Amino acid sequence: MIKDKIWLSSPHMGGTERNYVTEAFDTNWVAPLGPNVTGFEKDLEVYQRENTHVAALSSGTAAIHLALIQAGVGPGDEVICQSFTFCGTTNPVQYLGATPILVDSEYDTWNMCPNALKEAVEDRIAKGKKPKAILAVHLYGMPYKIDEIHAFAKAKQIPVIEDSAEALGSTYKGRKCGTFGDYGILSFNGNKIITTSGGGAMVCHSKAVKEKTIFLATQARDNAPHYQHSEVGYNYRLSNISAGIGRGQMEVLDKHIDLRRKMNHFYQDIFEHIDGVTVQKEKANHIFSNHWLSAILVDPAKTGGITRENLRLALEADHIESRPLWKPMHLQPLCKDFPYYGSNVCETLFENGLCLPSGSNLTDQDRNRIKKSILKVF
Repeated sequence: MIKDKIWLSSPHMGGTERNYVTEAFDTNWVAPLGPNVTGFEKDLEVYQRENTHVAALSSGTAAIHLALIQAGVGPGDEVICQSFTFCGTTNPVQYLGATPILVDSEYDTWNMCPNALKEAVEDRIAKGKKPKAILAVHLYGMPYKIDEIHAFAKAKQIPVIEDSAEALGSTYKGRKCGTFGDYGILSFNGNKIITTSGGGAMVCHSKAVKEKTIFLATQARDNAPHYQHSEVGYNYRLSNISAGIGRGQMEVLDKHIDLRRKMNHFYQDIFEHIDGVTVQKEKANHIFSNHWLSAILVDPAKTGGITRENLRLALEADHIESRPLWKPMHLQPLCKDFPYYGSNVCETLFENGLCLPSGSNLTDQDRNRIKKSILKVF
């Protein structure tokens, strides 16, 4: 008998999403504007705090694109990017005809290495090409080294685009991720900690930046009775239907974070006495990860030759989804010719790392199946 598949990170509805969506249908607000869009933005502003202003968009990638535009990035420019990330981080740089300058990670958080960042920026400046922006990522919900990276960026007067697509609800020294950068990026893709089916948002520090973002996201239509356009715009606004799902999801966000963090502790308990396997977790008390995905590193030298791929295939045979960590962008065919700074930290993470089922909707029966499948391998 084939068992139901256990997914890596599937959508988890709270129950009230349908009410907001039904109201949108009943009132005929099915456009990319309406009460749910406004309400969802307000919900996020209240949640993020720090006097933020939030623009709801069609995706996190769209938010990065609009942030880059407002940071002044254009053809021929360079943008510092974390190599160890999903392509949605770096692709918008190429949309604009700019070049991603890829930077290695460090082992504490798996995120952008401050030393490699410094090396990259200073070398690009020495070559006569000061980067126009720094794109840093809170990978798998783990906050990057904010103090070091932002202090350096400030000293060099380079804006930071804070990719918090995976880190809604994560905090650094008690402050929500997505509020530290000049621009903050959120994602509500189907596999994220909360979802709007698809969708994203930009976290802004002024009403003017939010209004500019919405202007660009709605085809940059000038203030005129007819359709007049003085600059290129985009069709990037979130629909009122999708925002209704988001409003319901906001009601269960903190509950979902708690459940994902419990999944991380579940894996910590399983691997506590298994040599050669480490679970990604916070290395400092001032860091709080939502643990969007729980990930492990498998060291074959200590596991008797068992690799992450052995474990992945065993889980797959038991109809349990797992996935290797992001393949670094500097190893991708798309980005192989772009400059890269650092050593082989993110390459090692990719070779040995595996994301395990992390959803907030996993049951005790699911966890028992996962644990049994893992222990069969080790």
